[in-house]
Amino acid sequence: MTDSDSSLKALRDQPYELLAELERRGRNATASPEATAATGREWVGVAARMAGELYLVAREEAREVLGVPAPLTRVPGAKPWLLGLASVRGQLYPVIDLRQFLGAGVTPLSRTTRIIIASHRDVPAALVVDEVLGFRRFTESEFSGAVPVTIVPCARFLAGSFHHESEQWPVLSLRRLLEDPSFAQAAA
Repeated sequence: MTDSDSSLKALRDQPYELLAELERRGRNATASPEATAATGREWVGVAARMAGELYLVAREEAREVLGVPAPLTRVPGAKPWLLGLASVRGQLYPVIDLRQFLGAGVTPLSRTTRIIIASHRDVPAALVVDEVLGFRRFTESEFSGAVPVTIVPCARFLAGSFHHESEQWPVLSLRRLLEDPSFAQAAA
C-alpha cells in the first residue's frame, strides 16, 4: 500500500475532506501542461476491461458510462448478444453484450459490469463491458497505428494502440464497430 492510498483511507470517515483531497490530486495531475506540451498533444480515452484485457475507447466516442440498467426488455427473435432494450433518460438503447458480439463469450454480470453509451449520431447503442476504469491520458507520441494481437477477436475494430511504460492499450473504435454491417444483423 502506498502512502497516498493510506492517506485516502485515513479520510474515509471524513467525506468532505476526502473529496477535497481527491480534487486537489486531480488538479495536480492535470495542472502540468508543460509536460504534455513537451511530449506532444494529449489523447484521452475511456479505459475498459473485457475478457481480462484492457481497451481504450476515444472519449468523443463514449457519451456516458452507467451500470447495467434493469429491467431490460427482451427482443424476440434477436441474436443472443442483443440483451434487450433499455430506457436511459427517456431514450431507448439496444443493450449489446460486446464480448459475445465479438465472439469472446458471455460477459458475466457483476457489480463492476458497466455499459458504455456510444456517441454516434445514427446508431444508438449501449455496450456491456466487464468494467470501466475511468479516463486514461496519453501523449500522441505513445500512439502506434499497429493493431495489437488480442484475446478478444476484434482486430477489425481496433484503431491502433497506446504504449505507456510496459502496458499496451488497444484502441477500440466504436464508430467502426457500430457502422459494421454485422452489427446491424441482430436478427437470429
